[in-house]
Amino acid sequence: MPIAPHDLELDFPEYADTIKRLQNEDLEFKVESDTYHKLDKQIRGLQESGIATDDEHYSHLKKQRAYLKQHLYNRITNSELPH
Repeated sequence: MPIAPHDLELDFPEYADTIKRLQNEDLEFKVESDTYHKLDKQIRGLQESGIATDDEHYSHLKKQRAYLKQHLYNRITNSELPH
């Protein structure tokens, strides 16, 4: 059974335009969001394949994803603030 991706655009649809803009205009954001999506894909691959992972390794990957997602969310919402 496929595991739903945690794409930023799917999780934060109200910021889809901002996410696209930042990916096009902000190289650091693009690199960080690409890293986030690769990490999410890796976690989903482990979940879908049923390959045994030790709890510590899997937990570490999920914590990395959560931290990066929060960091990106902060960047997205801060870019929405009037300057």
